[in-house]
Amino acid sequence: MNFFSYSEQLRDFLINHGIFGDRMYLLHFIIGFALLTALCFLIWSITRLIIIRIVRKAVTKTKVEWDDHLFHYKVFRSLALILIAVIITTAVPVIFRDYPKFANVALITAKIYIVLSVMFAVNAILNAIVAILETTDRYKDKPLRSYKQVTKIVFYVIGLVMILAIVLDQSPLYIFTGFGAVTAILLLIFRDPILGFVASVQMSAIDLVRVGDWITVEKYGADGEVMEINLTTIKVRNWDMTVTIVPSYAIVSESFKNWRGMEESEGRRIKRHINIKISSVKFCDEHLYHRLLKIERIQNYLQEKQAEIEISNRESQADKSILLNGRHMTNIGIFRVYAEKYMEQNPLINKNMTFMVRQLQPTENGLPIEVYAFSFEKELEKFEVVAADIFDHLLAAVPYFDLEIFQSPSGSDMRAALRSENTNNKWQENL
Repeated sequence: MNFFSYSEQLRDFLINHGIFGDRMYLLHFIIGFALLTALCFLIWSITRLIIIRIVRKAVTKTKVEWDDHLFHYKVFRSLALILIAVIITTAVPVIFRDYPKFANVALITAKIYIVLSVMFAVNAILNAIVAILETTDRYKDKPLRSYKQVTKIVFYVIGLVMILAIVLDQSPLYIFTGFGAVTAILLLIFRDPILGFVASVQMSAIDLVRVGDWITVEKYGADGEVMEINLTTIKVRNWDMTVTIVPSYAIVSESFKNWRGMEESEGRRIKRHINIKISSVKFCDEHLYHRLLKIERIQNYLQEKQAEIEISNRESQADKSILLNGRHMTNIGIFRVYAEKYMEQNPLINKNMTFMVRQLQPTENGLPIEVYAFSFEKELEKFEVVAADIFDHLLAAVPYFDLEIFQSPSGSDMRAALRSENTNNKWQENL
């Protein structure tokens, strides 16, 4: 559009009607400004009332979703703003040709407006692109919002430099070279975004965290599902429905637990133990053996094991008057086998994965008997029910093997022991 040609025609028209000098300049400015305003308003109205309505109808009729995001984030409207900004920037020198003092200010304002309109359009396009990619299976669990925020920061910095270059009437390269003096300040100001961006790249490269993962970050009290991965933060919705914000860089610099591997596997691990009182561990004598023989789960084991032991003792001619001679079963060993047999009959335990009941190193809290297995139920609530049912049974079964659960003495236990000791002392004094 040749605004200069139209301006000359308007000036000729005014001169032909006997308008000269300052009156012609003022009238030329007023008419030109009014026509420019009307043109911009017309373009905006056409865009908003006609094109937007047509696009909205077209978008609602299509089956794809990407055009819905373009419309939702006002990409078309932002492109119309750029067109208006270009028209204003082109027309301003012509309209203010007779007022050079004001023309410079108006041109600077117009150029700043076109930079801002481009930044607005870039912002809308980035929002739409990320929203489109998040609907795809390939990118829906990637930290796209972090990349979007970094890209926005880069464009905002470029836009700020362009605006400064326009106001100072300097080359943008001159402004960029001046940033070297304030690099330290910028690094301090943008410390978290920079660390967050580096963390996002690392998380994406080695696939540390995805949206939808269940993570546990004990330092920040986070234990739940990842809702969003932004440039500087990760939003975690905890299982108690609270929300915890974790710094992005904490994921790559500190310890955290991602439960994705468990969720993708064929079972969730049960790794718990029972502390047995060591003083209750003993050899299995005849009385205990015959009593345990009534337990159906271990009948075959006891009979086969007892037959094997008798053959071994007979061959070694062991003195059976003392249990330390020869081979004998123990109540703790039989209990461990019983726990294995019980777990084998549990349909909720995955037998194709690691499965064992083992004895750990004795401690001051007793002898730990640990169950190490995997449950088919991986959902937290159902998993806890499975684990609780197993240990409910095992805890109740312990006394049948003449074993005791280790329990630290409480205050009432100490008082009972003192009363018993005082009673014994009085009884001895009476004797």
